[in-house]
Amino acid sequence: MRETNPARRYGPAEHVLAWAAAASGAGARIVEVRALHDEQGPWRLSIVQGGRTTPAVLRAPTPRIDAAGVVTGAAALEVAAQHRLPAPRLLATDLEGAAAGVPVTLETVVPGTTAWSSPPSVERLRSAGDALARVHTVASTPCESLPFRPRPIAVDDFAADRHSGRTPTTPLLREADDLIAAHGLPPGEPVFVHGDVWPGNLVWTRDDIVTLIDWKTAGVGAPGVDLGELRKQVAITFGPDAPAHVLEGWERRSGIRPRDVAYWDAVAALNTPTELVGAPTDRRDAFLRTALTNLG
Repeated sequence: MRETNPARRYGPAEHVLAWAAAASGAGARIVEVRALHDEQGPWRLSIVQGGRTTPAVLRAPTPRIDAAGVVTGAAALEVAAQHRLPAPRLLATDLEGAAAGVPVTLETVVPGTTAWSSPPSVERLRSAGDALARVHTVASTPCESLPFRPRPIAVDDFAADRHSGRTPTTPLLREADDLIAAHGLPPGEPVFVHGDVWPGNLVWTRDDIVTLIDWKTAGVGAPGVDLGELRKQVAITFGPDAPAHVLEGWERRSGIRPRDVAYWDAVAALNTPTELVGAPTDRRDAFLRTALTNLG
């Protein structure tokens, strides 16, 4: 087996790789392992069986991703397959760790690129919003593997960290944190959400064909959980005009205007560290100020 990142610190254990090979069929061998996130998983595998090489993505717990995230990702991909949503497809799972020793999944590799031009085309931004609207057509009820999500990237709660004094704050963030807490969660019918929509989790084959990857923080919540997060991400990365095109794409697909856009924009902006590196802090703050103005 060829290791393309021999310096990795958190590679998959041998028994996990043995499970992946066995799950791929009789005689399958893993000939290459490549870490997809710094020195950690998930990992891209090259699997040889019967003279044919097939790529796959292996997910298992790492210091960055716990067992619950692996289980949630698998549950999300099952929902995505049932509803033909743009997502990878599961190839095999061992969520109890009966064979692998830990929860593990094997999924298809999505062809394409996560790279974006700067500025991105309007078509690409609208297509991203369109993809989210497809996800949000799935009405859902929270469960253990797909829990309720009151905010994007729900494993983080930077607002709570600031409120408790664990991290510093600023006058703008303090005001916004207080306003959002006082506002409370808006009512609405819960839907299936991806939970971590940023440019790196969107794989493109063309400007109008996109697949969502990395579903470990998926769950059930308001469409604004995803929509606000992506609007924030593109505002920070590409500037203040980009979020409107994401919204246009969502509305074009769904045929309605989403509720409480300003609230969810603010929630997304607040679930960030107090200080970002360089210009993103200023862009985040500008996005947040606009949300607060529209909320008021």
